[in-house]
Amino acid sequence: MAGATDESTAPRDLELICTELNPALDLLRELGLRLDVIYPADCPHTAMLSHAGRTVRLTSRPDVPLPSRGLPAFQPEFVLTLAGNSSDEGRAGMRYRDLIPGRLGGRYIASHITIVEGGPVSDWVHFHHVAFQLIFVRKGWVRVVYEDQGEPFVMRAGDLVLQPPEIRHRVIESSPGLEVVEISCPALHETLADHDMALPNGRVDSGRGFGGQHFLRHVAADTPWTPLHGLEAQETAISEATGGLAEVRTIRPGISGGEEFPPHGGELMFGFVLEGTARLHCGEEHKLAAADAFVVPPGVPWSLSDASGDLRLLQITTARVGQPRTKCA
Repeated sequence: MAGATDESTAPRDLELICTELNPALDLLRELGLRLDVIYPADCPHTAMLSHAGRTVRLTSRPDVPLPSRGLPAFQPEFVLTLAGNSSDEGRAGMRYRDLIPGRLGGRYIASHITIVEGGPVSDWVHFHHVAFQLIFVRKGWVRVVYEDQGEPFVMRAGDLVLQPPEIRHRVIESSPGLEVVEISCPALHETLADHDMALPNGRVDSGRGFGGQHFLRHVAADTPWTPLHGLEAQETAISEATGGLAEVRTIRPGISGGEEFPPHGGELMFGFVLEGTARLHCGEEHKLAAADAFVVPPGVPWSLSDASGDLRLLQITTARVGQPRTKCA
């Protein structure tokens, strides 16, 4: 691991406890300390910094356990998160809205991330110890760059990237009002700086593996709509890129009217309403509108009805970690 030290194993010369992390972090960086680790991304409370061979742990939550490299036990539950719930100031000036507050036992985190003003993003080359992570653009555009993937590129609404474990990457700039949906497993993971790598790094190796997965860039404008459970879907190649760990698609109304989904046998079944309205049937009936999110437990059938013509639904499913990987939609 170049340029960063894992918080769970790092020696520390000093620990500082603060009331709010971000102001204290800004002060220490102005004094010349280098940020090496920060977590969690959605509402940071702990950072590791270094200077002249010395390390400092800065935290507003000394009571919180250190991140673990292991995966917490999956705890299924039905979740419905309506639009309008509050967002927190996350890392690099981004706003994070929590879409799975209970985190399914700490297994998954889903965030609706916004950058209000746009322009350059105060990000740095970094990576994460994760089992699964993807970014989907809901509105606007964002310019990003990834290790061994050539020059920076722009993602637009409907586009996504799979970020395989430990791939170095950086967010460069965005449009005003950028909105993305991010899913990660496990929920609690560090953002580790790589101070030794500059991106782009002058290499293109599309076949390179990262932790058993491959980087994937999905471009919505190049993807046809195909039938799915009476609706239509833009499929992605996430299943191939993850070795069957996950599947991701965007769904819109079809012509047959059938909108029933069979129970899934994996872990996560996550839906995010990109646009439009519908009714979700999962035990009870729930009205869905733009920016609402839901999770359906494994083995539970669900359906949609009264979908508006402009409905667009992001659906993400995952297999059972540690079990044989099969189609999980």
